[in-house]
Formats: sequence, structure tokens, C-alpha cells
Amino acid sequence: MQIVFAWSLILSVVVVLISIIPLTLGRIKAGYSMENMSAPRALFNELPDFGKRAFWCHQNCWESISIHAPACLLCLITLPDSNVSILAAWIHPLLRFLYIGAYVLNIPIARGLLWASGIFTTLVLYKEGINQLMNIN
Repeated sequence: MQIVFAWSLILSVVVVLISIIPLTLGRIKAGYSMENMSAPRALFNELPDFGKRAFWCHQNCWESISIHAPACLLCLITLPDSNVSILAAWIHPLLRFLYIGAYVLNIPIARGLLWASGIFTTLVLYKEGINQLMNIN
């Protein structure tokens, strides 16, 4: 069982790293080069619209992993064995991956639903981990 929570953590970190790809493409399109490496954020106003969304998406991915990682660690320690915790652990990285596409491609309804669903799966992991810790069934 615990391997599921470890994989959720690993895949969620991979998703954060994947979010660098559209950001990099936006920077390249805006003329990012070695000369302006000392201040990459100064290039923000030059980014195309998808590049700005990719920047915001990348920031949100870091925020998401900072909330999801402790939930995975809690579950790795407490070892909940409910089907809902296993499903939440597996589905979270997929939702966050799809979120990147919805954000960068400017599909607000999908982005909002994917964001909320991702937060929900993380909350499920916290709930299940705390229930296991408190011996609540």
C-alpha cells in the first residue's frame, strides 16, 4: 500500500518539473537568451499570453506540491488502506498534469475544475492519514 503514496509524491514532483516546458517555450518565443539569464523575470512582460499563463501555472504547481507532499508523507507514515486514499493518491498527479494543459491553453472552466479536484484529492489524503493516526474508521 505505501508504495502508492510514494508514487503519488514522485509523480506529482515530475508534474511540477513538466510545467517548466511550456514556460521555457514561452521564454524562447519572447527572445530569452544567455544575455538576459541574469534577470529572467524581467522578461515577463515580453512573454506571449500562453507564456504568462505558463509562468503562473508553474508557480501554482509549486504551491500545489507544497500542500500535497506533506499529505503523501502523512500517508506513508500512517499507512491508510482505504480504497479512497489509494484512488486519491493515484489520481492527483493526473489531475495536476491535465491542469497544466488547461491553464496554458486558457480553458478556465477545466482549469478551475482540475484545480479544485486536485485540492480535493490532497484533502482526502490528509483526512485518511489523520483518521488512521487517530484510529478512526
